[in-house]
Amino acid sequence: MARWLLGGILAIVLAVLFLWKVTEAVPRFPTDDPRLGGGDAARGALVFAVGDCASCHATPGESDRLKLGGGQALASPFGTFRVPNISPDPVDGIGLWSASDLANALIAGVSPDRQHYYPVFPYPSYTGMTLADVRDVYAYLRTLQPVSGRPPPHDLPLLFRVRRGLAFWKLLFFTEGKSEAVFNGDPVRDRGGYLVETLGHCAECHSTRNVLGAIKPSTRFAGGPDPEGTGFIPNITPSRIGDWSEADIVRLLETGQTPNHGRVGSSMADVVTNTAQLPRSDREAIARYIKSLPPRPTPHP
Repeated sequence: MARWLLGGILAIVLAVLFLWKVTEAVPRFPTDDPRLGGGDAARGALVFAVGDCASCHATPGESDRLKLGGGQALASPFGTFRVPNISPDPVDGIGLWSASDLANALIAGVSPDRQHYYPVFPYPSYTGMTLADVRDVYAYLRTLQPVSGRPPPHDLPLLFRVRRGLAFWKLLFFTEGKSEAVFNGDPVRDRGGYLVETLGHCAECHSTRNVLGAIKPSTRFAGGPDPEGTGFIPNITPSRIGDWSEADIVRLLETGQTPNHGRVGSSMADVVTNTAQLPRSDREAIARYIKSLPPRPTPHP
């Protein structure tokens, strides 16, 4: 009897150790990785713009969109997430982060203290970033003004506060380093694929999600409920905007004006503020890629 009891305890201990190991958040990039040295802040400003970083991380109510004190509340079916301070403040922001820390966050979804990030931070798209873009945006972030103050913690049910559980979400829905872009050798379209699928993470909003919060592949770019529950994000495949020309999309990305003389609103207005800063060649690349998307029916709200 004692032998069976001891065996059972040993099996439980081994199972716990196994689960502890497989749910560990493992950084991909070591500290001071030589591949992440240097960086061009001017190019990083464009990466920052197309990544739509200020739209989430700017301090609410602050007129300067480059004061990245965070604090915006993001409602979701899993609770309320609060966007962190990513200014260079050494106490409340990311002023003590290395370029490797940023690369691990963007590409692996792992924090400097080796915890999994919630995928409300769109690292499932950012994971396809080039190291050059990570270096450049890191250099740019270091030029911004430090902002003191740390947002309150996420307001989540107890079950979702255990970040190790996110390892199972990653096993199901996250492939490190993978881009959803389909390249065809056209340099303009391929550039657009990188901007749309990775840096711009457009599908993160323009898609419907399953009960675990992952994008349903059949609805990619076909629209879906606003992640914050405040409306419905439109379908941007040819099923909905097939009569738009590339020039129409370029104009929208620069001015916010739609072909029917309307204007974009809500969070898309912030996106346009950012895409208007890009060189015209990048807006043209985005337009070409969007025009090449496969048509998909709009999901029911």
